[in-house]
Amino acid sequence: MTDDSSPNGKGNGPLDGQLTSCDPNAKPTLAEDEATLERETLIDFPSEFPVKIMGPATEAFINDIKQAVDSVVPRLPDSAWKERASGKGNFVGLTVTFTATSRQQIDDVYRAITAHPDVKMCL
Repeated sequence: MTDDSSPNGKGNGPLDGQLTSCDPNAKPTLAEDEATLERETLIDFPSEFPVKIMGPATEAFINDIKQAVDSVVPRLPDSAWKERASGKGNFVGLTVTFTATSRQQIDDVYRAITAHPDVKMCL
């Protein structure tokens, strides 16, 4: 007599044809990935979160970065931004501090900033 409920996929049991957590080929869904990231973060939300950006010291670059951040976190006050020129004045360091509400929001801010081709560094 055979047991048809074996998880090897050959029987007609309740696990037949389903991926299980023991399956090395099982891939989590996007929702499971995002839920895992939310649990793994060490940040308690909402939280003040600074992002530092370095790039060329031009008004165009500064405006582009502010627009990129505004696309994710709209209506930040001017006081959320700090600028610092490099020693020779060729580069500018920008720091934007905003109230982050989720890990996803932080990731979206980083993606928006680093999409700019002139960003030299983003921390």
